[in-house]
Amino acid sequence: MSQQEKPWFNHSQMIANIMSARMKELGMTQKMLAEKMNCTQQYISKILKWREILSLEAISKIEKALAIHFLQMNE
Repeated sequence: MSQQEKPWFNHSQMIANIMSARMKELGMTQKMLAEKMNCTQQYISKILKWREILSLEAISKIEKALAIHFLQMNE
């Protein structure tokens, strides 16, 4: 199964695209985001290139650092 056929791949693409747009909007570099998330710039680069399977913890950190929401929960 190629990477594009894996179920999580489309979600990774969507998150990366939203992240990239939000970073541009905020004038934020990969290094700046990495510092806010307490991770490496290389990790951010992997996410943005769709090469990283994201945990819920990572998604939550991205949401907090960029003040955006990928996951919507109805209470």
